[in-house]
Amino acid sequence: PGVGYRCEELIHAMRDILGTNQPWPVVMIGVGNLGQALLGYRGFGQQNFSIAAAFDADPQKIGKQIQGLRVQPLTELAATIRDKNIRLGMIVVPAGRAQEAANALVAAGIEGVVNFAPVTISLPPGIEQVSVDLAIELEQLSFAVISHLQRTPTGGHPDHTAADPPPSSFAGDR
Repeated sequence: PGVGYRCEELIHAMRDILGTNQPWPVVMIGVGNLGQALLGYRGFGQQNFSIAAAFDADPQKIGKQIQGLRVQPLTELAATIRDKNIRLGMIVVPAGRAQEAANALVAAGIEGVVNFAPVTISLPPGIEQVSVDLAIELEQLSFAVISHLQRTPTGGHPDHTAADPPPSSFAGDR
């Protein structure tokens, strides 16, 4: 009917392909600064992900409520993963603890891991892995900026001359 695409059908088909047409509870190991920030990130819910449980080895953090979740000891990891039918895990610990966290997730039955630790972890075949290294992301961004500077005649933003100040989107800069 009509011209164009049936957007709702396309969105549903894409969600089927990506697996986001169903809720995905996720377990997190590590509730330091980055872990706490991720617990507060609302974007997960838009893609049907939710952090269902958070764990830490630090006795000072265990039992505390952070973003509505009680931080649990690692001794409860396997039971929680089983009871909540969790298949995905996040590692948000220092590099020296990442492999230990990965081993605990695998032993508890996790099928996929997002690793935020700045180190490579080893997982057995069949366990999916995605690594997020923010330093590498910044490196890619700096390369893109340098490449852009080398391609533009003004040495920067294409909408101004070298004598103009760079444009800003911050209200405080105006």
